[in-house]
Amino acid sequence: MGFFDFGTIFFLIAAVVIFFQLRNVLGRRTGNERPPFDPYSASRTREADGAQKPENVVSLPRKRAPGEPAAETYAEIDAFAKPDTDLNKGLRTIKDNDASFDPKTFVDGAKMAYEMIVMAYADGDRKTLKNLLSREVYDGFVSAIGEREAKSEKIQSSFVGIDKADIVAAEMKGSEAHITLRVVSELISATRDKAGAVIDGDPETVAEVKDVWTFARDTRSRDPNWKLVATEEED
Repeated sequence: MGFFDFGTIFFLIAAVVIFFQLRNVLGRRTGNERPPFDPYSASRTREADGAQKPENVVSLPRKRAPGEPAAETYAEIDAFAKPDTDLNKGLRTIKDNDASFDPKTFVDGAKMAYEMIVMAYADGDRKTLKNLLSREVYDGFVSAIGEREAKSEKIQSSFVGIDKADIVAAEMKGSEAHITLRVVSELISATRDKAGAVIDGDPETVAEVKDVWTFARDTRSRDPNWKLVATEEED
């Protein structure tokens, strides 16, 4: 007991008293404490208070009401065909049945198909024609090729190019979209007989050819390709 003097005992007693007082204060909840931080509830609180959203938040587009056309749905069509015309209405109807339809893209593809069909017919290429023509048109082309081959006649052709390709009509027939295209092209073509003599056309002259072709596609099909379903030569 000689080791502890009065001053030491006094400080020990004071420390014990302070410790118990702090414990009583720190260990007791008053109801005013801040809750543990919750990042999810914190973000909801900021939004509810009208606080500015973080810059990395992306706002999703408003969902359209049923039957409400999307903005600019017909922009390509209106730029291609004058609004309120029969052609514009026909193209819009096709767009309604095939959301991926674009008149300019169609014309570009039809021009390529036109050249392929013309050259395949001249070469007697039945395989290429079968992929591009409807059954009825294919049968007609193949019949003409067969007659030509039976006579040992050959067509010598050189495709120069397409001057114009304009959509002149468009409509839906059931689930099938039909588009009629007027094509003005330049072609060098001559038909030779068995002996090689020219019996039709001119192998040295560029001729202007005017065709009115109709392409069709079933909008319910997954096949995106159009096929030639009717041909007419314009005078």
